[in-house]
Amino acid sequence: MDEAKNNRPAKELAAIKKQLTDRRQELEKEIKELLQEKFSDDQVQDAGDQALSTSMENLKTSLQSTKLEEFRRIEQALAMIEEGTYGICVDCHTPISEKRLKSFPNAARCLSCQEIFEENTPSTFE
Repeated sequence: MDEAKNNRPAKELAAIKKQLTDRRQELEKEIKELLQEKFSDDQVQDAGDQALSTSMENLKTSLQSTKLEEFRRIEQALAMIEEGTYGICVDCHTPISEKRLKSFPNAARCLSCQEIFEENTPSTFE
């Protein structure tokens, strides 16, 4: 199937690109801070302190993963802007609704395809 091309005005795309670029910079800073953060001072800990440190490290790892995933989606959206395919669903190649893009500018799928994708993706919380 031929890929659909974006027909959004250049001014609108420039504003979206700036929003995505700004958020990417915020994420880079947040990820860097998370990587440098330590929850223990490497001293001997009792069982309670060890459990708390482990829980905090697990939470930090989960937060890093979430931020890295958002970073990757932003990178993909910026590449799609450059390719002229921004706002086109990667699965069905139809335009993604304006409402969805306004609330989630790094969306790669239309709402219908995103729901199907999530139904078919195993959850890490189950």
